[in-house]
Amino acid sequence: MLRYYFFFLLISLLPFAQAQNLPEGYKLLYAEDFENVSNTNAFSMSDANAWRLHETSKNNSLELFQQSKYKTRVRSPFNIALIDDLIVGDFILEVELIQTGKEYGHRDMCVFFGVKDPSNFYYVHFASKTDDHAHNIFIVNDEPRTKISHRTSSGIKWGTTEQPHKIRIERTLEDGMIKVYFDDMNAPIMEAEDHHFDYGKIGFGSFDDTGRVDNIKVWGKGSKSDFKSFVDR
Repeated sequence: MLRYYFFFLLISLLPFAQAQNLPEGYKLLYAEDFENVSNTNAFSMSDANAWRLHETSKNNSLELFQQSKYKTRVRSPFNIALIDDLIVGDFILEVELIQTGKEYGHRDMCVFFGVKDPSNFYYVHFASKTDDHAHNIFIVNDEPRTKISHRTSSGIKWGTTEQPHKIRIERTLEDGMIKVYFDDMNAPIMEAEDHHFDYGKIGFGSFDDTGRVDNIKVWGKGSKSDFKSFVDR
């Protein structure tokens, strides 16, 4: 009987081990499922009025429900919510995104990382179809966003406005590698190599659309605290 107990215990823990798949030295730096929060104060937004806590009987999430009243200095996404008090270099991020807008080629949500200030950061643009301005990995480096991915897919299927999708992003500073996964955690849909930015903040949002963010987890070797707030501009 005891043997069967340990067998079922191992099976129950296996999904957590597979979900992390962590390199040596990585630890959980941040986790948020929004179930025990009553506001969005743990984030810095480009426009706080465009975000709210979305609450249902099943679960809560962070929702971008309207367009931000925010002007960028260079062409880049407008709707941004950055995690406060988390500044990472090497990291693995996992998060669930739900796109709540209408279907069209650039129907999007974004994940930001390496954020230094409002005009210097990386972001992944997830969209229904790829082109030079959509569904790629981009850099904003004091000039309009530029595609840096050397490989991407033709696009993704967002599905309904209630359908969650699991995202995973892996970033290592030494080799500059960025790998992006969408639903299938075994095969990346995008890859890039870039050394411009090291430590920075992580965030979520969209270029032109709306959506929800849930079940955020960030693993890494450590974080830094010396950072100028994204909203201090």
